Amino acid sequence: MEDSLEQIGNGLESPEQVKNLWSKTYNTDGKPDWSHIFPYYDDAVVFHDSIQRVEGIDEFKALCNRLTDRCKELKMNIITVVMAEKEVFLQWEMTMMFKKFPSSTLYGTTKLSLNGNGKIIHQRDYYDLWGDIFDNIPWMHHRYRRFMRKKFG
Repeated sequence: MEDSLEQIGNGLESPEQVKNLWSKTYNTDGKPDWSHIFPYYDDAVVFHDSIQRVEGIDEFKALCNRLTDRCKELKMNIITVVMAEKEVFLQWEMTMMFKKFPSSTLYGTTKLSLNGNGKIIHQRDYYDLWGDIFDNIPWMHHRYRRFMRKKFG
């Protein structure tokens, strides 16, 4: 299904539409462009992940722009999308390359909650930030994993 401006008013309608939209976010140059999905977010959106919580579309756009600025390259592979009533779940792999560090792949899930118009009112991202990043830093990998085994079994 191609997404025209008229369809944006209807909000998110199917798992295929979500996968198509999110897959277009990350281009071949590795720099993301979220502009085509921002219209699917409610102005009062709340975004929450392991690092931060922001409220409102302007703050969410600023967060996306900061991530783009920090990364030399950013790619995402959408593995699974499931939609049930007003909830959408995505399973993904995001590969980030910062300017002075090797690339790191984060494995995570996203829960999108939709309002009555099908627009995203809440987004919660779940991932193991430190484990996935430390796994790709040679001198940190073994220390971090040893610490985790010792403290958490």
